Amino acid sequence: MASSSRAVSASLLFFFLLLGFSAAKELLVGGNIDAWKIPSSELDSLNQWAEKSRFRVGDYLVWKYESGKDSVLEVTREEYGNCSTSNPIKEYSDGNTKVKLERPGPFYFISGAKGHCEKGQKLVVVVISPRHTFRATSPAPSPAEFEGPAVAPTSSATTFQVGLVTVVGVLAMYVGFLV
Repeated sequence: MASSSRAVSASLLFFFLLLGFSAAKELLVGGNIDAWKIPSSELDSLNQWAEKSRFRVGDYLVWKYESGKDSVLEVTREEYGNCSTSNPIKEYSDGNTKVKLERPGPFYFISGAKGHCEKGQKLVVVVISPRHTFRATSPAPSPAEFEGPAVAPTSSATTFQVGLVTVVGVLAMYVGFLV
């Protein structure tokens, strides 16, 4: 009886650990469908949204915009700073752009519509490395590394960690009572 309970407990623990490792997300840029636009103020900037979000390797950024009137360009740091649209790393114009964040570090995006980047329609996201998956906090990259927002820990990441620790603790106590 005790060995079958241990097997069930071990299986549950393994399941919760796998869930934490494979939690890639699709993140709607700006948090809403019409966020890819010229911001009305600095407070409306997409970089304000990015500073409050946590991006992990494997996550997807999703842009919604009117095809034919705008586009999303992935660019270098220099092109971001200069709002240069002439030589993007990648260009998307389908109106429903989905970009996988495949490596840690900063990613730079600007609008391909003439004059929009200069008016603030641009975004920097910083992807944390896989080794930071279960840390409650993660140090922000230094400003010398890139020009853009730092990534602050999110309450959902902390909540997940507390929940995971609680589940492991409860399972350990349960197994201890069975022995």
